[in-house]
Amino acid sequence: MTLAVRPLTGTALRAALGNLARLRIAVFAAFPYLYSGSEDYEREYLAEFTAAPDAVLVAAFDGDRIVGAATASPLIAQDDYIRAPFVRQGIDSAPVFYFGESVLLPEYRGQGIGHAFFDQREAAARAYGASHASFCAVVRPADHPRRPADYVPLDAFWQRRGYAPVPGLTGEFHWQEHGEAGESAKPMQYWMRAL
Repeated sequence: MTLAVRPLTGTALRAALGNLARLRIAVFAAFPYLYSGSEDYEREYLAEFTAAPDAVLVAAFDGDRIVGAATASPLIAQDDYIRAPFVRQGIDSAPVFYFGESVLLPEYRGQGIGHAFFDQREAAARAYGASHASFCAVVRPADHPRRPADYVPLDAFWQRRGYAPVPGLTGEFHWQEHGEAGESAKPMQYWMRAL
């Protein structure tokens, strides 16, 4: 395995959108997201997210194959539903960098790629002048019927990176999960750290 983590921009990013869309669908299909997505929607989402000024997409490669990706951009460039919890809590969005997602195929986990994703996104946030970084994660009950017996939440990893859940900073995202007839609201908890 020859692993490399580097940002994708411009033509390289546009050329990779299909692979990135399929990667997101594959990773988010698993617990806790259980996402049932479409490649067309994912391509559109990624193109819109990465078109925001100062946005970054970091990709993990095994040779030429993309095996993971992480996104980030200024919070002020995000849609209202992402910014709304900050407004409700009286938190200024301007100095916050929002980390959209971090997806990595299971066989590549535990090799430092997750840390590299955070390192590069935090560097982009500092270069932008952000004072804080934030992301959100779906909230699932411990007794969720589709929770695998060997599931380990990422909370401890995020805490080691200096992030903590912010009390009251919660929202809802809508997506269709496997077995649902359509989209439904999913509770999201925001995490944050000072940079």
